[in-house]
Amino acid sequence: MKRLVIYSLCLALICPAAFSAESGPLRGFSTESTRTERDWETKFRALPDPANLRSYMQRLAARPHHVGSPYDKENAEWILSKFKEWGLDAQIETFDVLFPTPKERSLELVEPTHFTAKLEEPTVGTDPTSTQHQEQLPTYNAYSIDGDVTAPLVYVNYGIPEDYEMLDRLGISVKGAIVIARYGGSWRGIKPKVAAEHGAVGCLIYSDPRDDGYFQGEVFPEGAYRNKDGVQRGSVMDMPVYPGDPLTPGVGATKDAKRLPRSEAVTLTKIPVMPISYGDAQPLLAALKGRVAPQSWRGALPMTYHLGPGPAKVHLKLAFNWDLKPIYDVIARIPGAAYPDEWIIRGNHHDGWVNGAEDPISGLGPLLEEARGLGLLMKQGWKPKRTIVICAWDGEEPGLLGSTEWAEAHAEELQRKAAVYINSDGNGRGYLEVEGSHTLERFINGVARDIDDPESKLSVWKRLQFHRIADQPSAAPGVDKQEVRNRPDLRIGALGSGSDYTAFLDHLGIASVNMGFGGEDGGGIYHSIYDDFYWYTHFSDTDFSYGRALAQAAGTTVMRLADAELLPFDFDDLTDTVRRYVDEVKKLAGDKRDQIIERNRQIDEGLFAAIEDPKHKMAAPPKEPVPPFLNFAPLDNGMAALQRTAQLYDEALAHATENGGSALARAALREANAKLITVERALTLKDGLPNRPWFKHQIYAPGFYTGYGVKTLPAVRESIEQKQWKLAEEEIVKVGKVLENAGEAIQGATAELGRAVR
Repeated sequence: MKRLVIYSLCLALICPAAFSAESGPLRGFSTESTRTERDWETKFRALPDPANLRSYMQRLAARPHHVGSPYDKENAEWILSKFKEWGLDAQIETFDVLFPTPKERSLELVEPTHFTAKLEEPTVGTDPTSTQHQEQLPTYNAYSIDGDVTAPLVYVNYGIPEDYEMLDRLGISVKGAIVIARYGGSWRGIKPKVAAEHGAVGCLIYSDPRDDGYFQGEVFPEGAYRNKDGVQRGSVMDMPVYPGDPLTPGVGATKDAKRLPRSEAVTLTKIPVMPISYGDAQPLLAALKGRVAPQSWRGALPMTYHLGPGPAKVHLKLAFNWDLKPIYDVIARIPGAAYPDEWIIRGNHHDGWVNGAEDPISGLGPLLEEARGLGLLMKQGWKPKRTIVICAWDGEEPGLLGSTEWAEAHAEELQRKAAVYINSDGNGRGYLEVEGSHTLERFINGVARDIDDPESKLSVWKRLQFHRIADQPSAAPGVDKQEVRNRPDLRIGALGSGSDYTAFLDHLGIASVNMGFGGEDGGGIYHSIYDDFYWYTHFSDTDFSYGRALAQAAGTTVMRLADAELLPFDFDDLTDTVRRYVDEVKKLAGDKRDQIIERNRQIDEGLFAAIEDPKHKMAAPPKEPVPPFLNFAPLDNGMAALQRTAQLYDEALAHATENGGSALARAALREANAKLITVERALTLKDGLPNRPWFKHQIYAPGFYTGYGVKTLPAVRESIEQKQWKLAEEEIVKVGKVLENAGEAIQGATAELGRAVR
């Protein structure tokens, strides 16, 4: 950190202009309105107070506040009272959702020796809230089915599809077995999904110390990392099919909603699954024999990792209370003075798996400070042009329940009115991390240039640029250091899933961003009882300075979007990014074809041999048919249309902003803004993605076998990955048309902008 600050200050002395805020009018503002906007933003950024953030966390994380708990409702009512105290119109919206909780859990090693797993996280003497056992949810995976199975054990590494391909080549089957997988490599819900597809009858997921325990650093309470008894709770709902209440897909889970029978809820697991600590996992893994695990599969437990099956045999028994529970979304509104029917929505969830200080209160606290700050500005005369909707979601942890049910219940109104959704979901110390719609990439770069980093005193934009240049390995995928130095905008990542933006972006086609600070606060208390006020104030953003920075960044984002005469979408960065995605799927198709040809050649020549274990020869896979050359012309045509209309929009915007943007200041831009909102909608298809129609966005989606991780151009990319060549041809045509549709929407906005500023 000290070296970074010195380096940064030296560069600032050499080229101070590079560190100043953007010159000229803000995008979407005239010169005059830019001055007014910057004055209000400066006042706002002085308001967030670390002392308030600390007190919010101390109050909200004082007791376990999972869905259905008394403190979850108390927190919602307290948040409502604060919104009202700050002068905001606010209410609680309630939904009734399926939320299973454990009534029986047991895990035993029954052969070749006997061991009974503890399945509990003990009190830590220095951590006051770790004693609240009567209120804590037990360690479990929500939406696992009930089950009582006894079977041989097989170690499957991270339990992702590639791991099962390796097991097949090693001649190891999991059919009729219970698999044990380590956390990581994919979202946890993928592990039982893939295990069931391969015939397993049960699944255990454990936290290996290599990934978040003593291999990484000192364990809690001496350090930030997971101790031997720490367990990661979490949902295993099949969210890549659809998130939200499993019984009400596509509609809000109101009291009178039509619900599926539980037997028809496709997002429940097909086999029982349970998380365990590495303290409970070690005796099970140590009892395995058979092949030694490939080197990359070996964790940090002090033993030799074997794959099995056997002689280890385990007995897993799970039973749940399958109850409907109420969830409480707290919704506040600040009405827009000029465009009340255009909404800027800001959200973070308030429910936790246990005390949930880092996840989610470290992100909710800044949202509360933003609300307080905006309330104070209103008393000073500030009025946003657009309506601001501030949301404290419930039920995020089990499966994005609160945000999804609210979005589904209000879908028609949101599709007419919602311009942008801004999300956060926890916060730490380090660098500003932003992912989102690339129509907002240039805009969010502008915001980042105006926020000060608490430690380096540079802008958070400049500190992130230095980090990407200095700290990233030159071979890191997707990191071009020369581009980082020279490109006007730092690239933002694409959104997959795992947080409350999902329903807005993926289902409704609302431009979205997710933001938060991190990268310098590693730890291993995720979804455990040790994610609490004590841990956060000792090992993360201990003085809440980065909580203040998040409030400044997200609040500035909300204000700037709400106050702009013209919504500040940009289509150059969108076009540049989508072009990269098109190039990637073309390369993927070519690489897949070449790999199949080369593999078939090796099979013909008898060249397949052991890769990891020279003592055991691997079975050669069967030969595959060579795939056809795919016709990517529809994607290229769509890209050409998108690029052409983006350029015409830039020309129209440049004309509108001549002479300090005076035309923007006097123009009636309502229709232009309405057309701009439709651009993200145009990137969706009503029928959605293959086999999962709830996900309608054709540029971004969570991967079917990654869960959280994004797949860009998902219909095309995943059909190629899964070698479904006919489907790939069909999806290329559809996505090409979607790009053309987006181009037409941009063209419509260009025409309206031209009419408005004549």
